[in-house]
Amino acid sequence: MLIRSYLYSFAFFSVTAVMAIAGAPFALGGHRGVMIVVKAWTSTLIHLHSLITGTRHEYRHLERIPPGGFILASKHQSTFETLALVPLLADPAFILKRELTWIPVFGWWLKLAGNIAIDRGSPTAALRKVIEGTRAAVAAGRQVIIFPEGTRAEAGARPDYKQGIAQIYKSVDAPVLPVAHNAGAVWPRKARVHRRGTIVVEFLEPIPPGLKPRDMFQKLESDIEAACDRLLVEASRRGDDLPATARARVAELTAPAS
Repeated sequence: MLIRSYLYSFAFFSVTAVMAIAGAPFALGGHRGVMIVVKAWTSTLIHLHSLITGTRHEYRHLERIPPGGFILASKHQSTFETLALVPLLADPAFILKRELTWIPVFGWWLKLAGNIAIDRGSPTAALRKVIEGTRAAVAAGRQVIIFPEGTRAEAGARPDYKQGIAQIYKSVDAPVLPVAHNAGAVWPRKARVHRRGTIVVEFLEPIPPGLKPRDMFQKLESDIEAACDRLLVEASRRGDDLPATARARVAELTAPAS
């Protein structure tokens, strides 16, 4: 797996560099042309991940993806979900930190794709921009991808959801699609070596607009976390090579009641 992981890293950066440059003519076709390149890039990287590392990818309940514009709220554990969700959606847009748009070439593509870049050093202004950008994107029929915890967490770690998602929900008349997965158990954050296992991405029941923001927030967190716990237990029983934090969480979940 060490060799496979380094081979994938080489493929990742090579494919990214080649497609960023070779895909430049498509940018002349406007947003549609840009998204053709972005979807081809993410699809290629996900396919190579499975091919090179031997990881199996499984997607459950794709039929729950609503038509048109909506907010997708996903668990954030890995680079995997930032790639894998893109080919599954009609016209996705990410909420991301603006520093990513400063990266030469790659950052230009982030801008061209119409993502919503924010300055996390100014929380009030950032939230206002997120609400305005999300409202406009949803109205245009796009799917806005939000990571409610704000940053990647280890698989099995205690959740830390931020209230910003409740404010966005309150201000944007759109359903929220929760997404759970166990990607961090196979492609851990800040780790160069992948682990043996199966990545399962599960789309949960959409949360309709119109609920009280507090009720939506509580339901979102409980639904995602319950599903993530279930996926970790399933991975353990399947024999996946889970990292320490994930193993500890599984032990906690499966311990007999005292």
